Amino acid sequence: MTLTPAAFDPLTATIVAVTFNRSGLLSRLLTSISEMDPKPGRIVVIDNASSDDTSEVVESFRDRLGTELVYRRLETNTGGSGGFSAGMQTAYELGSEWIWLMDDDVEVIPDGLAKMGRWSERFRSIQGRRYDFDGSEFYWQYRIAERMGIPIPFAPAEFDDSGYKEMNSGCFEGMFIHRDIVRQIGLPDPRFFIYWDDQVYGWLASRVTTSVIVNEFVLRRTREIKQWDMGVRHMNASSNAYRYYIMRNRALIKQYYRANEFYRSLPFGVGTVATFAKELIRVDHDDLGAGRDVQASLDRAAVAEVDADARVGTRNGLT
Repeated sequence: MTLTPAAFDPLTATIVAVTFNRSGLLSRLLTSISEMDPKPGRIVVIDNASSDDTSEVVESFRDRLGTELVYRRLETNTGGSGGFSAGMQTAYELGSEWIWLMDDDVEVIPDGLAKMGRWSERFRSIQGRRYDFDGSEFYWQYRIAERMGIPIPFAPAEFDDSGYKEMNSGCFEGMFIHRDIVRQIGLPDPRFFIYWDDQVYGWLASRVTTSVIVNEFVLRRTREIKQWDMGVRHMNASSNAYRYYIMRNRALIKQYYRANEFYRSLPFGVGTVATFAKELIRVDHDDLGAGRDVQASLDRAAVAEVDADARVGTRNGLT
């Protein structure tokens, strides 16, 4: 694999981490950042109104991170969507050239930034790879069926000698994006709260630049997530709250598709039905025992989807 020599300055990069009531996991992430070589120019921690000792944990790292630390505590819990929107805005306004997004339940491989930086002259929207909690290679669905607005579960997992694959989606657990792209497409939309937000943002990025996932392991998950093992693929467990936002936020995706003159009712409707069916499959035995709660959650999501579709919103802009 041959790469064009990169003139990447790690000090132009900012890590944005969003956290909520998981100070133990955040501590592991900050420890891994303190061990990075090279380190980014700064780290921005967005605290989604945690009620634990998050602020104390963050302050305990200020003098030992080896890089600038910016801590911003929000007044309310805005979900991952609001947290990443606030974090990206903060990093952008601080003049960051590159913004590396991540949740609090990962840790950074020591040379992770150097690995990402090697691709920075060729691409402006980059996703690295992750190890799962058990050390296995985590498979992320990097392509979506665009008209349907859902991930393609059978997109090839293997890389060829180029070391990258083009993607038309995104994941805030590791998205590495240049400020020029942020300037063009705006900030992540906080209205999503959770789910579909990063897919939509990655899709928007892929419409203005070549977005890629690269064969570089740069993050490691530090929290075990209940999932069904399907070989290389997997299916994460869900919850009533997730199901609500998964279905409700389809209306927000529809808004973006319409705004970009991309919406087609038939394939998008098929994607919504497929999403609903997938959520029924993901109902575990505990949920089946409380079937009325599950149905009520999906009913509320259906009503909320209609309400959201009736409101034409705009994502945050940048000045």
